[in-house]
Amino acid sequence: MRSFIKVYGPPVLKAIKELEKIAVDMPEVCIMDTIISQSLPIFRDPEGTMDYFSSVPVEITKERCSNIISESGEMLGEYDFFFEWITKPTMEQLNGLIEKIDKALAPLGCRYTITTK
Repeated sequence: MRSFIKVYGPPVLKAIKELEKIAVDMPEVCIMDTIISQSLPIFRDPEGTMDYFSSVPVEITKERCSNIISESGEMLGEYDFFFEWITKPTMEQLNGLIEKIDKALAPLGCRYTITTK
């Protein structure tokens, strides 16, 4: 199951970075976004992922680097980002994700839609 995010900005790039920060602390998801999908070869090993996430001001472990990137990049389609749930999320988890996104994107002033399917 995936929760697809479409960002209406500006600032779309900053919004994607905020969504990446959220995902680092959510071991129950892996992610894909428009930035990562354009650079997939560097994410084939945890070192490339670790280098990429060093620009995100959060700590990420080597273990998390090995499982944060989704193998389903082609599923992104018209969306800017998705959270791919490892197990079917509960309504509480989905609502928690929405709260985190609302809090992270509010200072940026951009809007978004979320579609879980």
